[in-house]
Amino acid sequence: MTRSAAGPAPESHQAAPEPRTAAPAAPARRITGAVWAALGIVYVVWGSTYLGIRIVVETVPPFLSSGARFVTAGLLLAAIIAWRQGPAALKVTRRQLASAVLVGLLLILGGNGLVVLAETSIPSGLAALLIAVVPAWVVLLRAAAGERPGLGAVGGVLLGLAGLGVLTLPGLSGEVKIGGVLLVVVATLLWSVGSFSSARLPMPSNPFTASAYEMVAGGLGGLALGLFRGEHHGLDLGAISGRSWVALAYLILFGSLLAFTAYAWLLQAAPLSLVATYAYVNPVVAVLLGALVLDEALTWPIALGGAIVVGGVCLIVSTGRRG
Repeated sequence: MTRSAAGPAPESHQAAPEPRTAAPAAPARRITGAVWAALGIVYVVWGSTYLGIRIVVETVPPFLSSGARFVTAGLLLAAIIAWRQGPAALKVTRRQLASAVLVGLLLILGGNGLVVLAETSIPSGLAALLIAVVPAWVVLLRAAAGERPGLGAVGGVLLGLAGLGVLTLPGLSGEVKIGGVLLVVVATLLWSVGSFSSARLPMPSNPFTASAYEMVAGGLGGLALGLFRGEHHGLDLGAISGRSWVALAYLILFGSLLAFTAYAWLLQAAPLSLVATYAYVNPVVAVLLGALVLDEALTWPIALGGAIVVGGVCLIVSTGRRG
């Protein structure tokens, strides 16, 4: 498992009974081309998924669409793993399976599912900007775990939370539904807890296997919640628009199978602070696509709040990478 981006936790300074030779410092982790390629996928593809989600929920219920998306993607990924590496690559211990299920429920059912529900009432660009606050929550979680964030990180958190406050103004003023805004805020908390926990739980050693189990678990949770909410009542597959089908296929193949797998791999292969940089690239992509494709308005609270949040995230990430 990887440590968090700030590096190893400070060790206790206890007096040793006898002198010992200091252990050599661990070499800095090298950021490989594969890491940058995976980041590029997460940057661009995830930025476009907010638009895809918004188009899907035009004619498909939120949790049923989210659940179907991730169950399909997870099963496809499991089949690819079994084909390329053999069925043994899917074997995990009970503890690893339980950890993958927990992380999948946090990331997919909680984090993604609530965003899908929120996008039935708020613009895709606003949802993406609200989600950009995730690195601020991660800093707070690391602080709660005993790490000491630097002044830059603390400043970034405060800046991010201030931007989050500005972004809620459209909901408070009635321009969008405040319930949708609050749903995304809760989603960011659950996604942050899932991302933070994945590096500290006994996950499957193969990140692709972990990703497959996470997607299937989170997707099944979404389907169950959709059925509990009665989303299947009156659902007519023939009434689903062609563009919703295309958007759902895009989300399955690119947003889930490709980008989520890249993200799961990055959580184990790269510093969390570097992985978190997606949070200030995705909103830019999402806002531009929302404006160009769906004519979503870019109001001053969204523009100002988004700029403040992205500035806070930049400060958090730059501080973490120097640490």
